[in-house]
Amino acid sequence: MMDETITAVKLLLSYEMKPETQQEYYQFVMGQFIPTLQSMGLQMSEAWHTAYGEAPNRLIGFVCRDRQTMEELLTGETWESLSDQLEKFVADLDYKVIPFRDGFQL
Repeated sequence: MMDETITAVKLLLSYEMKPETQQEYYQFVMGQFIPTLQSMGLQMSEAWHTAYGEAPNRLIGFVCRDRQTMEELLTGETWESLSDQLEKFVADLDYKVIPFRDGFQL
């Protein structure tokens, strides 16, 4: 028998925001990136800034109700377009999908 339990997953994005594009970055992220992901079924769960150390200066998390929905989103044209646009304002963009749990995750 298959386990039909739906398990939430988290999309973690990490990157370095380019200081010279800070204003445009915030306009894009707040005006287009986050609202579009939310309209596609993701809910922003966290945003972290690293002030000191070797970690990327931004870590943003989005939660989705199940892995299938997340995979459909990440293989679609909308995600490709959003991530291409984000890369204009950031460096070293990386993302991964992990099982959701409360609290800080890497």
